[in-house]
Amino acid sequence: MLQVKNLHARIGEKEILKGIDLTIHDGETHAIMGPNGSGKSTLSAVLVGNPLYEVTEGTILFNGKNLLEMKPEERAHEGLFLSFQYPVEIPGVSMTNFMRAAINEKRKYEGLPALNAAEFLKLMREKRKIVELDSKLSSRSVNEGFSGGEKKRNEIFQMAMLEPKLAILDETDSGLDVDAMRIVAEGVNKLRTADNSRIVITHYDRLLEMIRPDVVHVLYQGRIVKTAGPELAVEIQERGYDWIKSDSM
Repeated sequence: MLQVKNLHARIGEKEILKGIDLTIHDGETHAIMGPNGSGKSTLSAVLVGNPLYEVTEGTILFNGKNLLEMKPEERAHEGLFLSFQYPVEIPGVSMTNFMRAAINEKRKYEGLPALNAAEFLKLMREKRKIVELDSKLSSRSVNEGFSGGEKKRNEIFQMAMLEPKLAILDETDSGLDVDAMRIVAEGVNKLRTADNSRIVITHYDRLLEMIRPDVVHVLYQGRIVKTAGPELAVEIQERGYDWIKSDSM
């Protein structure tokens, strides 16, 4: 599904990614861990096409297509989704109108007819149940006045609506209490199929105990320095990153 080779990226004159190699197959869940400033969020931003970052070297193929030649909206239509660490508020734009526009733009890209109002509302009701999202929130402006947990649930609800091929969860567990984390994790697990994949970016193994990854990577100073199974997340939680830093030097 995703093939990243020798990826280098910078913001301004500062190089952040210094040769990332990453391969993700259909149906897999990959966790990316690492100290602050190691490049985790930069990698997610580069994958979805954030214009603040410049790719200086390397390639990214997504289902055989050159991702670097696509605009951000084209990447989304192709099936990339990013759940933000800090979801933004969009005053004056209702959740219903926002999601209907997003769904129908994607359908247009795929050559499908737009959903009518009844079809869309039925879809919304079905997907809301996945993350236990209060129906009242859908009539409010996007994320405006939402609690931290509600914003994160809303992100997973959007993921459920758009059915991406590759979902990138950038520190979705940040600021969540145990109950909110459980609901978010259950939503992600319910959406898992053999045809879609996930990248889970996190500092802790708490979320990974609920969203069981197939592979865990450690990103340090712009490079993936260690890759192993889910047991690596447990070891990091117990020992920190210092031992990995020493091994990578």
